[in-house]
Amino acid sequence: MRPWSQDDTPAVSEQLRDNDACIIACSRSHMNDLTSFLADRIDALLPQTQCGQCGYHGCRPYAEAIARGDAEINQCPPGGAGGIAKLATLLDRPALPLDPVNGVEKPRMLARVVEADCIGCTKCIQSCPVDAIVGAAKLMHTVIVDDCTGCELCVPACPVDCIVLEPMPPAQVDAVHSDAARRHFQRREARLARERAQRDAELAARKAAADAAGTPANPVLAALARARAKQQGKSP
Repeated sequence: MRPWSQDDTPAVSEQLRDNDACIIACSRSHMNDLTSFLADRIDALLPQTQCGQCGYHGCRPYAEAIARGDAEINQCPPGGAGGIAKLATLLDRPALPLDPVNGVEKPRMLARVVEADCIGCTKCIQSCPVDAIVGAAKLMHTVIVDDCTGCELCVPACPVDCIVLEPMPPAQVDAVHSDAARRHFQRREARLARERAQRDAELAARKAAADAAGTPANPVLAALARARAKQQGKSP
């Protein structure tokens, strides 16, 4: 084996830097995996109302914020004291009282459209995070009761106050309905993302077409194109 010499120092230093970079990258990947795994477990304990009272856009973003250490465990009014206790046990933290900034704990409710008063404005449909309201513009809307999470977001969205809240059956506050609500929320978010991407692509295409139409043609290239077309027209 060749003995080490001073000439080897740059190569050794570069190798050490590469190793450090690899270790850092691996550590970050490992931490991301752990955070994602913890977020999965936290999300499984949340009620999946997708109401946003926690200050995040849905239960999953709130779970990820808790896993990162960016949010406390007492920001979910629908989960209430029972939900906070479950999170405290999972994370080995002391249970905290519900933060009043986020709301108050109360029984879960179901939305119902007073159909005779509905004007078909679709605002409630647009506000429902789990697509539990069906209808069309200028036609009557109705709530799919089994899919309603009791988020109450449709109530302030209605311009004619034709949505009332009724007690949610205790049997509907279970893991089966929570899992279904999570799937509905994820499907809706994916659909909205696709629609946004399609709108952005259409706007970009229209802008490019407008820019092209507004760009003055190169007179030399235009003359050459006309001459070429004329010559092709004369050829047998």
